[in-house]
Parts: sequence; C-alpha cells; structure tokens
Amino acid sequence: QLVESGGGSVQAGGSLRLSCVASEDIFSIQIKGWYRRTPGKEREMVASITRAGTTNYLDSVKGRFTISRDNALNTVYLEMNSLSSEDTGVYYCNAAHGMYDIWGQGIQVTVSS
Repeated sequence: QLVESGGGSVQAGGSLRLSCVASEDIFSIQIKGWYRRTPGKEREMVASITRAGTTNYLDSVKGRFTISRDNALNTVYLEMNSLSSEDTGVYYCNAAHGMYDIWGQGIQVTVSS
C-alpha cells in the first residue's frame, strides 16, 4: 500500500530525494513520515509531517533534510542533502491507516565516504 522510491548510492556530500505514495485506498491512508534503521541502531524517526504541514526532524538531520507533502497525490517526499556515511541505512515510510500504523517495504540509502 506504500510505495517508496528514490533511494540508492551516493557519495558523501551528495543528495537524494525519497518519495512515498499510497498506492491504494488513498483516502484512508495518512502518510506521516520517514523512519530509518542504520547499522547498530534501532529504527528511529527521521522526519514527520502532519496533513497541515507541521514538521518534526531528528536532531542529526535538521538543516540537511526537508520533508514535504502533496496532499492531492497523497505523496510525501524527503529531500536529503549533505549526506554523510552516518545516514546510510534502510529508510521506511510510515502511515496511518485507520487505527493502524503501516510501513513501506524499506528502501536502501548508501552514502560512501
């Protein structure tokens, strides 16, 4: 139900843009943001955004990442700039579907130094 795209490999200092779109039941799915699992760490919230556009960020990505949404397309984007090797990991889109949380399949981001 959540389709993620935009991951890949990039050199340190580079940029990537992740996208998450609800592929079905789009009126019942509210995409909330992005999480990631990096080597040696638990999954952590990277950035979140409400339907009204209020955002929240992990301290380590503030000033480098920008989350945005297109409500008409039910799509949320994560613009990632000044990437470092510490950003390497699997990124997951998170959404609410009724009273449940749902997750994308995860997308790999690899930053080489």
